[in-house]
Amino acid sequence: MMDEAALRRLLPPGLAHNALAAAANRPAAVLVALEPERGVWLTRRSARMSAHAGQVSFPGGKIETGDVSVEAAALREAAEEIGLDPMRAQILGRMDEFITGTGFHISPVVALVPRNVHFTPDPREVQEVFCLPFAELLDPASPQQRHAVRRGADYQFWVWPHEEHVIWGATARILLNLALRLRGAA
Repeated sequence: MMDEAALRRLLPPGLAHNALAAAANRPAAVLVALEPERGVWLTRRSARMSAHAGQVSFPGGKIETGDVSVEAAALREAAEEIGLDPMRAQILGRMDEFITGTGFHISPVVALVPRNVHFTPDPREVQEVFCLPFAELLDPASPQQRHAVRRGADYQFWVWPHEEHVIWGATARILLNLALRLRGAA
């Protein structure tokens, strides 16, 4: 069971991560919000968004000049997108940074949120907030690797099975890294 004690043991404060050198990519932060005994919270972006419309993601976005840290950016974005009170999130640390195919330098920030947390999504940005249960995250059969041809080249990507949503891309990659840590494989 992924109760708070287990999550804190597997994701200790100051969570070690690989940081990448700053480059020409756009810096962004996402909040990986974990609710003990339940799962990890995700969003489905509004169909009206200009980029990644309708896709599943973590709350997050561009790190702005006023953000004092990556963690502050992730909390600000979560407050704007899903109405999470930053005081209700206990930051545990960061996971490995990576560069997306669309040129974003993503820094995933892991936090615990209280049981039965309530979200108020901004309908301009978020169509839905939903929880991926720990049982699915810990299932050794997940995720599944898929292949597609993009620009004439074979492209491999991860997909997490879900009844209602397609979870792929950067979100699937972050979930895979999280799952490996929670399974004790990372």
